[in-house]
Amino acid sequence: MNNQEIINKTVEYVKSLLLGDSSGHDWWHVYRVWKMSIKLAEKEDADLFIVQLAALLHDIDDWKFNSHGEPVLAKKFMGELSLDKKIISDVCDIIKNLSFKGAGVSSVMGTKEGMVVQDADRLDAIGAIGIARTFAYGGSKAREIYDPEIKPIMHQTFEEYKKSKSPTINHFYEKLLLLKDRMNTKTAKKIAEHRHKFMEDFLEEFFKEWDGIN
Repeated sequence: MNNQEIINKTVEYVKSLLLGDSSGHDWWHVYRVWKMSIKLAEKEDADLFIVQLAALLHDIDDWKFNSHGEPVLAKKFMGELSLDKKIISDVCDIIKNLSFKGAGVSSVMGTKEGMVVQDADRLDAIGAIGIARTFAYGGSKAREIYDPEIKPIMHQTFEEYKKSKSPTINHFYEKLLLLKDRMNTKTAKKIAEHRHKFMEDFLEEFFKEWDGIN
């Protein structure tokens, strides 16, 4: 198989696993990350094949939905396609280091390809779509929208972050509003500015309505 055929097979595989998910981590999230990754990779001169594989496979082993916490399914799928071991290793390394793990936890990517995919994933977590996904995920985990008595926590370890059950609005302060300054590439940083401002405007309106001002 050539690279395009492999990408096509990967698309169909991921679709079969995630299409119809209602937590905000569905196929269309992966699709947007994939397309944004291509855009960033072309700007940053990254390996497009590695970037596409990592973008497409990045969520099928997500720790929020799987107990193994390792790219088990991604590695097995790529192995069945008889991909080069170096490619499999590079893609798995990106997937393992991709996720946000807490306000006080550093998640530095060691490759340009990893930086591109991480940025694309983070861009999909902010802005209008990021807001929609955040509330979809909160609802899927039975979290309250907001409780003024529960304050945001800047988690210092991944374990603390994983165990958090705070209201959805808190998630903006615990993660989403931090992402703009954690983008890796120039292109992503520029896109993030607008999406970040949109979230700030949303929160301002939310609290005005909460307090009965608007």
